[in-house]
Amino acid sequence: MATFVLVPGYWLGAWAWDEVAAELRAAGHEVRAVTLTGMAERSGEAAPEVDVDTHVGDLVRLIEGDDLREVVLVGHSGANMAVTGAADRVPERVARIVYVDTAPMPSGLAGIDFYDPDERAELEALVQSEGEGWKIPVPPLDPAVDPRVGGLTEQHLAAIRDRGTPQPFGTATQALTRPVPLPDVPKTLIMNMIPIATVLQLAASGNPVFGALTGPEWSYLDLPTGHWPMFSRPKELAELLAGLA
Repeated sequence: MATFVLVPGYWLGAWAWDEVAAELRAAGHEVRAVTLTGMAERSGEAAPEVDVDTHVGDLVRLIEGDDLREVVLVGHSGANMAVTGAADRVPERVARIVYVDTAPMPSGLAGIDFYDPDERAELEALVQSEGEGWKIPVPPLDPAVDPRVGGLTEQHLAAIRDRGTPQPFGTATQALTRPVPLPDVPKTLIMNMIPIATVLQLAASGNPVFGALTGPEWSYLDLPTGHWPMFSRPKELAELLAGLA
C-alpha cells in the first residue's frame, strides 16, 4: 500500500480530491490531500508574498513533519511547481511524482512563461483589474468558450466557482531554480486534454518545456477528459494512481 500526497492546482483546496481520495483509501492506501497556503480553508493566510517557495515549503513540512516515506506525490495543473520543488528538496522520501494534466517547468522558468504574449498580457491585466494586483480570480468556466471544462457537470462547475479561491499571483510568476544534476525520481504524466502521443511529438521537436519529459524515469498514461479529472473521472483517475503504486 502506498502513501499518496494529493496537491490541487489553481483555485482549489484539498476538497477537490475528495472522490479520488475516497477511492484510494477504500483500496487500502494512505492519502494526504493538501490545501496549500492561502487557498480554501487557508484563505486567511493569502497575501501578496505567497509564492512558489511558500507552497514548496508547505509540502516539505508535511512530508518531513509527518515522516512520510515512499510518497507518491501527485500534482494537478498549477501544482506542478510545488510538487517539483518539494521533490527536489526531499527526493529520498518520494517514490514517484505524478503530473496530472501538467508537467514540470525547466529550471529558471515560471508558470506564466508557458503563456504566449497575448495570454500573459491578458492575465496580468486581469490580476490588476480584478485581483487587487496580486490574485488570479477564479475563472467563470463558461462551457460555451472554455474547452477545459469537458466532462464537468453543472454541479461541478458550481462547486469550483463557489468554493474556489483566488490564486496568489506569485505562484505563477516565481520561477523554480532546480538542482544540478536533477534527482532521478520516477515520474509519470497523466494527460487529459493533450494525448501523450502529441506530448512526445512536441518533446521530439525540441520544444523547451516538453523536451524534458522523456527519459528512463518517465512513464505516460492517457485519461481523456477535461482539465479537472478529479471531478469528471475520479474513479478512473484513482485506478491509474493505484496502479502506479
